[in-house]
Amino acid sequence: MRREVKCQRSISFWQMRIKRGFLHVRSTTNLLAFFVMVIGVWAIVSGCENENQAMTQGNNYTRQVERDRMVDTQIVGGGITDQRVIAAIRRVPRHRFIPDDESENAYGDFPLPIGHGQTISQPFIVAYMTQALKLQPNEKVLEIGTGSGYQAAILAELGVQGFSMEIVEPLAARAKETLAELGYENVIVRAGDGYQGWPDESPFDAIILTAAPDHIPLPLLEQLAMGGRLILPVGGYSQNLILIRRTEEGYQRTELLPVRFVPMTGQAEKGPSTHTP
Repeated sequence: MRREVKCQRSISFWQMRIKRGFLHVRSTTNLLAFFVMVIGVWAIVSGCENENQAMTQGNNYTRQVERDRMVDTQIVGGGITDQRVIAAIRRVPRHRFIPDDESENAYGDFPLPIGHGQTISQPFIVAYMTQALKLQPNEKVLEIGTGSGYQAAILAELGVQGFSMEIVEPLAARAKETLAELGYENVIVRAGDGYQGWPDESPFDAIILTAAPDHIPLPLLEQLAMGGRLILPVGGYSQNLILIRRTEEGYQRTELLPVRFVPMTGQAEKGPSTHTP
């Protein structure tokens, strides 16, 4: 919006100059200057129209230069080393998963609102969580909290069998549509409360939560395959990112780093029914 105002002010200024210039054309030199002024205004108007079109139709071009800069500075620069994850993030058009009014910020180093009180995570966090799971092609992966669908697209780029659940139905529908438009066929999205997981498709080689419960949901632990990994933020105001691996001896838990996610809603808000790690 600020850019539109700036363009309008520039146009108004030069329109005024043209009117004044037209009234004072007295020589060939003045006439030449007048036409130069007209051409200048035409260039400003064209530039503003192109910029506004890019802002409102930000989903219709690739913005690869911005994406490369994001990857180089935020992802690689932040310490991510998994080349498959880096390549996946370089390919996925993040701006396609963000509302138009936030599109210009799509490649910034921060989360963004996507509606319904939800956000799309900071690019580095997406990369960090994905790398921590050490995913391999054809593994079955469950995502709880589809949100915009961006994390699901990253999973699809890695060649896994993706299953994603979103409790907010309009977000699930929009994410499903965006993923389909981009040709991601190896991830299935459905609306529902992810606390109970997706029993019909279990066990999973990996599970990723993109919303924070204040405890670890037991059903998700039970749906991990042997050797499976679960990564999730846990906590209320203060949250920690936790990685859990299922082994023959039980569950190995590793705390990774402090984070800040939107809270997990639905059944998660009722608290744990039994002990979890």
